[in-house]
Amino acid sequence: MSSLSRNDYRTLVLSALGGALEFYDFIIFVFFAVVIGQLFFPPDMPDWLRQLQTFGIFAAGYLARPLGGIVMAHFGDLLGRKRMFMLSILLMSLPTLVIGLLPTYAVIGIWAPILLLTLRIMQGAAIGGEVPGAWVFVSEHVSEKHVGFACGTLTAGLTGGILLGSLVATAVHQMYSPAELLSEGWRVPFILGGLFGLLSVWLRQWLQETPVFKEMQARKLLADELPLKTVVRAHRASVVLTMAMTWLLSAAIIVMILMTPILVQKLYAIPAAAALQAGSIATLFLSFGCIVFGALSDRFGAGRVLAAGCVMLGFTAMLFYSQMAVAPQYINPLYALCGFFVGVIGVIPAAAVRAFPPVVRFSGLSFSYNVAYAVFGGLTPVLVSLCLPLDPMAPAHYVLLLSGAGVLIGLYLIRCEKKVE
Repeated sequence: MSSLSRNDYRTLVLSALGGALEFYDFIIFVFFAVVIGQLFFPPDMPDWLRQLQTFGIFAAGYLARPLGGIVMAHFGDLLGRKRMFMLSILLMSLPTLVIGLLPTYAVIGIWAPILLLTLRIMQGAAIGGEVPGAWVFVSEHVSEKHVGFACGTLTAGLTGGILLGSLVATAVHQMYSPAELLSEGWRVPFILGGLFGLLSVWLRQWLQETPVFKEMQARKLLADELPLKTVVRAHRASVVLTMAMTWLLSAAIIVMILMTPILVQKLYAIPAAAALQAGSIATLFLSFGCIVFGALSDRFGAGRVLAAGCVMLGFTAMLFYSQMAVAPQYINPLYALCGFFVGVIGVIPAAAVRAFPPVVRFSGLSFSYNVAYAVFGGLTPVLVSLCLPLDPMAPAHYVLLLSGAGVLIGLYLIRCEKKVE
């Protein structure tokens, strides 16, 4: 990667840092869902209903992703990548800060959950524009032979936000007693996230518009109709490909990173502290894996790396769940190994970016990714949960199935790469 310039590295660092903080802002809600449920709903409400409504507000952020992503992508293709890149993190940071300052149900009654829902929808719209926008932004700043490394590094930053949220949540729970947490302690991670997000907005002003967009602007090659209309009419194959890759990405992240620490507690009686610690280790190795697989795709091609990585992802997922039943003491190394191969998702953004021409790239990627993530991201926990009573290995089998699909996608990409050559 020695041919990357100093400006390229600065762009990658600032983009990855901002992405990590924005993803932290989006995900921190789930780590404090129990506390939020107690504070923002009537005290006489049944626990199951309070939990359902709290997670419903969390899910609203995911449902808002497609709309926010499509709108921001539309203007990103017409007005510039950088403007939307800065807007997305601003739309995330301000609601996060306000959540940390919100009055609770005891103070303003029904307005507390209504305001919380509104802010959560704003966060969802922001993350819908941030993820595809960040991939497009970094890919158009580096040379073609470094797109995989750039997108993998950015993805590592996004997954690093999950790790940061986990670490901050753990620290806050250790610093405050249960009573202090309910009083004011829960506000700390939201206020910190909002302030650091605003700092990222300021840092991003030093980034430059992408050379690709500048060239299109100078040559008057920007879309002369709705970019999304062009995507749906002329790039359906790319939409299907990106949606399929997003299904793989969502399955790997949701099942192996977000659900597994909870599932191993229930399935194998692993203590919560041990499961969460192992989850943090796996997320760290995931971030490392994203960079490694992204860099490998620049050298050997996205198709070959995706196919080989998915073979190992399926194998390590099966190995992890089968061994937890007989050797739970090895949870840390086994989960770290699996987390590393979840990092094969670092190949996906580069392949998706290349699937669309620059003039509609932001809209094509954002539409395909956000719609697919909203559908498959919502269905995956439900499907796995429904299958668990029948099959204790359901999480591993689900990831194995999607890994098989990933191998087929990899073979398809190899074929496409040969045609380009």
